[in-house]
Amino acid sequence: MEEELAMLKQFIGQLQELLHNGSHPPSSPPSSSSSSSSSSFIVLHNPHYQNGWCLPFTEETSADDSCDLLMAPGKRPGGIFNMLETVKQPVKRSRKDKKNQGKSSTEGDGNMDQEIWQEFPHDLFESVVSRLPIPKFFQFRAVCRKWNALIDSDSFSRCCTNLPQTIPWFYTITHENVNSGQVYDHSSKKWHHPVIPALPKKTIVLPMASAGGLVCFLDIGHRNFYVSNPLTKSFRELPARSFKVWSRVAVGMTLNGNSTSDGYKVLWVGCEGEYEVYDSLSNVWTKRGTIPSYIKLPVLLNFKSQPVAIQSTLYFMLTEPEGILSYDMVSGQWKQYIIPGPPDLSDHTLAECGERLLLVGLLTKNAATCVCIWELQKMTLLWKEVDRMPNIWCLEFYGKHVRMNCLGNKGCLMMLSLRSRQMNRLITYNAVTREWAKVPGCTVPRGRKRLWIACGTAFHPSPTARA
Repeated sequence: MEEELAMLKQFIGQLQELLHNGSHPPSSPPSSSSSSSSSSFIVLHNPHYQNGWCLPFTEETSADDSCDLLMAPGKRPGGIFNMLETVKQPVKRSRKDKKNQGKSSTEGDGNMDQEIWQEFPHDLFESVVSRLPIPKFFQFRAVCRKWNALIDSDSFSRCCTNLPQTIPWFYTITHENVNSGQVYDHSSKKWHHPVIPALPKKTIVLPMASAGGLVCFLDIGHRNFYVSNPLTKSFRELPARSFKVWSRVAVGMTLNGNSTSDGYKVLWVGCEGEYEVYDSLSNVWTKRGTIPSYIKLPVLLNFKSQPVAIQSTLYFMLTEPEGILSYDMVSGQWKQYIIPGPPDLSDHTLAECGERLLLVGLLTKNAATCVCIWELQKMTLLWKEVDRMPNIWCLEFYGKHVRMNCLGNKGCLMMLSLRSRQMNRLITYNAVTREWAKVPGCTVPRGRKRLWIACGTAFHPSPTARA
């Protein structure tokens, strides 16, 4: 509206200037047609627009035919031009009047906004807020108590649950500071540094698995489990296990329904086949036992590969015999798949994308090393190569003893740590877009020292997930 008023004022000013100078408007080139009247145009320029305004100007034309916007040379303009001469100059107002006018208009706008927001439907408001990016949502919460309390609202939690899952984030710990987490947001390419006060400070706690926005932690002594939401610091310490297992364990986690409000389960499997399942609804460890005898023993789990969850089923990577071990959290049934791995493969780990099982690992031939991606073919139960890292990136690994560690393998996105004596690289791979991207270095807040990532897991950020 302000722009239109400015354009109108400039239009009137140029017309007044033309009348005051008594000069004729610039004439257009003579027309080639055999008309009895010659035509020209008044061109009005606006500095805000590249093109000017063009008004037709003809000679010996009546005011009625041209709507009083046409003027013959040497004649007295009529119509709108007479009206322009009678326009009075605006009355100058004092500062006090202007101040009072601004105050009243501001109060009017505030009252209008308040009335609009009072009538705004609450369910629509929650639906809009649930679609905000996670960092923006937490800035939004700081506005007032009512908005801050949204994370405890059941209706708002349902809005968030009904939305498609976001791109996963990565919760990692570093060699320099094992008691605090570093979270990487792939969408914004930024690192965040959340603090979970309830986690023990005198022991090292490792992120092992995740589900529905919650991350499952296990202390380095393999004694105690913890579950927390890194965003809201919602926290729960799981009860003590009935099995006293001090060896390494593989840990998986699934939801009972669509959100954490329906409960979740945590499964751990030991080296000798013993396992146990925790149910958050009953807050106890159940289904204690060992892997059944129909599974070919001994079973050697690949503890470098994090289990992946597809719906209610967890998949574990086997080292001997080569293949996959699965467990259905609903039926409690174990299955084993003997699947030979690709040749010359090392540091391999499972990943998932939708309902597809993927394998990522280092492929080494002679002195050349490259990261490759395979997909499991359901009909033949064989691994088929579907992608590999760009060759120009692989050249950096030539002749180097490179080791790879997967820091997250959830939601079609995985983060890989590639290390040697001469380098330390973090990269991400999107299985949907087949895009490889380098991850910026992680540094402490207001610091320059780059941190070395030790381990991590992927999780879907959720402001409403409760431990």
